[in-house]
Amino acid sequence: MTDDTHTIRSGGLSATVKAQGAEMCSLRSDAGIEFVWQAAPAWPRHAPLLFPIVGRLANDELRHRGKTYRMTQHGFARDSRFRWAERGESRCVLVLEDNETTRALYPFAFRLTAVYTIDETGLDLSLTVANTGSETLPASLGGHPAFNWPLQPGAAKESYALTFANAESSPVRRLDGGLLRAAPEPSPVQGAALALSDSLFVDDAIIFDRIESHSVRYAAGQGAAAGPSLKMSWQGFRELGVWSKPSGAPFLCIEPWRGHASPAGFDGEFSDKPGLMHIAPGAEERLSFRIEVASS
Repeated sequence: MTDDTHTIRSGGLSATVKAQGAEMCSLRSDAGIEFVWQAAPAWPRHAPLLFPIVGRLANDELRHRGKTYRMTQHGFARDSRFRWAERGESRCVLVLEDNETTRALYPFAFRLTAVYTIDETGLDLSLTVANTGSETLPASLGGHPAFNWPLQPGAAKESYALTFANAESSPVRRLDGGLLRAAPEPSPVQGAALALSDSLFVDDAIIFDRIESHSVRYAAGQGAAAGPSLKMSWQGFRELGVWSKPSGAPFLCIEPWRGHASPAGFDGEFSDKPGLMHIAPGAEERLSFRIEVASS
């Protein structure tokens, strides 16, 4: 254990979390399967937390009460060092609170708490945003975990699919210059299944802003023949992003979100931006997701 990272374990599963960004950088089975993308040059992150925005603001500018603040894509939490509040055998807790640096970017008081808990079959991440100030807190929050694609070396990427708990026939949203296109687009999901290929991501992320499901399975086929697989389930999140690079990078991001990029053409007050949580003084919002894994 170092001050920079902490590893939690249960049964045959372990996860390592960094203080920088409160970011999970490994989820590994004793069978030697690493589920999390190892931040190779194609994308130098693992599973960043997105706060206080998800996606991008127009011109990377946040407007509040006549002032303009620079807020870059996905916010500052992923590049901030959290403090350790707890480091146990199967659980760790990290906290980020507003400070002089954050207030220069985002003029609000907050406390963001990340609780990682591991058991024999998976990992839970509980995220709580508390409003510690005297005015309403406008914020978004999201996960951005990247998983190896394929999960089993040598497997064909095109053999993998996402299978949702429910049919997902509603239109999806896509991005242009990092901003939400005005018009929805037909869903690429057939029934409950999304066949995965690099070409899906030519137009950046697939954004399910009317998601019916609260879980999705990522695997190559069914049963033991599918090899390593995982299931992600979520509570409190209202959107889901699915992303990779169309260049063939060997990772897939499955991203529960509460919020999304600014719609193209929106350039108003940040508090009026669609998709935000509005947390009253003294109140908090709690969201969570779980990653269940199978080595075969």
